[in-house]
Amino acid sequence: MRAEIKNRIEQIRQGKVPAGYKKTKQGISPAEWTGMSVKDCLCRVEKPVQVEPETLYTQIGIRSHGNGIFYKEPVTGRALKNKSVFWIEPDCFILNIVFAWEQAVGRTTKAEKGMIGSHRFPMYRPIEDRVDIDYLVYYFLTPRGTNILEEASPGGAGRNRTLGQERFLKSTILLPPIAEQQKIAKILMTQDRVIALREKLLAEKLRQKQYLMQVLLTGKKRLPGFMGKWEFVQAKEIFKNITDKKHSGDLTVLSSTQDKGIVPRDQVDIDIKYDKGTLVNYKKVCKGNFIISLRSFQGGIEYSEYTGLISPAYTVLSASKMIVDDFYKYFFKSVDYIRRLNVAVYGIRDGKQISYEEFGRQNIPYPSLKEQMAIADILVTVDQEIGLLRQVLEQERWKKKALMQLLLSGIVRVKP
Repeated sequence: MRAEIKNRIEQIRQGKVPAGYKKTKQGISPAEWTGMSVKDCLCRVEKPVQVEPETLYTQIGIRSHGNGIFYKEPVTGRALKNKSVFWIEPDCFILNIVFAWEQAVGRTTKAEKGMIGSHRFPMYRPIEDRVDIDYLVYYFLTPRGTNILEEASPGGAGRNRTLGQERFLKSTILLPPIAEQQKIAKILMTQDRVIALREKLLAEKLRQKQYLMQVLLTGKKRLPGFMGKWEFVQAKEIFKNITDKKHSGDLTVLSSTQDKGIVPRDQVDIDIKYDKGTLVNYKKVCKGNFIISLRSFQGGIEYSEYTGLISPAYTVLSASKMIVDDFYKYFFKSVDYIRRLNVAVYGIRDGKQISYEEFGRQNIPYPSLKEQMAIADILVTVDQEIGLLRQVLEQERWKKKALMQLLLSGIVRVKP
């Protein structure tokens, strides 16, 4: 970031007005940016639908946090009953009056032509090209824009915060010249495309991981150099149930999560103070143990990278044969195995937990240690790639956030 911009940011942070800027009710902005009421730059578009009972209609909805328009399943006109609906017009600013305060705003396109929306989704077109629709959508995702939507949506949370459209239309927004609006929108749309590409790459890698887990952890696909049938044995032949309560109570209390595995309890934002008397019945867990938790049938059996204490309600498993930990970490999280857990817990204590006895009767694979290691290495590598893709995606999202903060406030100017 250039020194000039850093200096401008510092001046504005201190409440000073840099050269070429002015102070307004909405904050410090470039001198040539104009304060304009929403009603002076947007006009309502409204075309009622004459509903035919046997005709199929596709209704739209708008996701919160600027996540755009989505389409509902088509319904017949008869199913709409007496609902007032309107044709969706392209190239309009549109919002959901029930969740406008939660940034449920968007832009209609030609793709929505022929679809319908209820009165909850008012549409507006620019007056004399005073505002660029894409710019306006981004504007209402900034703190300034969100503040307008919140102030026009009085009341409590949720459906009690309906947007007052008259109040919204009287709100003042700060607008750069139209050419600058369009350039800002173009930059942000380009960044959105970069984010979408990163999301697609991540989704493809996650699908690849699921496929590899499905074929490698079941023996359906063998790696080069490995032959012969796998040995399948009852789980109790590989894992034993251990209950170790011989501890001082000084160890870290652990918690079971489906996304992070076994982690220190303070990592899941549970602030509980324990004394040694409370922990006397807790079980000791060592690094490398597996845990059957209360909801294992939903997310698989967890693995612990930590030594600590865990609730006596959980079952702690320790390998009684030589295994490659990572192989079974992935196996116990595979879709096929979780499906088997669901079958095993059906009707048992309301389906809350599988016992060691039920776990132990299940047949699970026990390939050679070399093959376990080879499969685990592949899946670990894929996970590392997924981690890198997530980091890059997060960086691109932060980049967009920074661009919005700088461009939509006018701290950084762009040449049309």
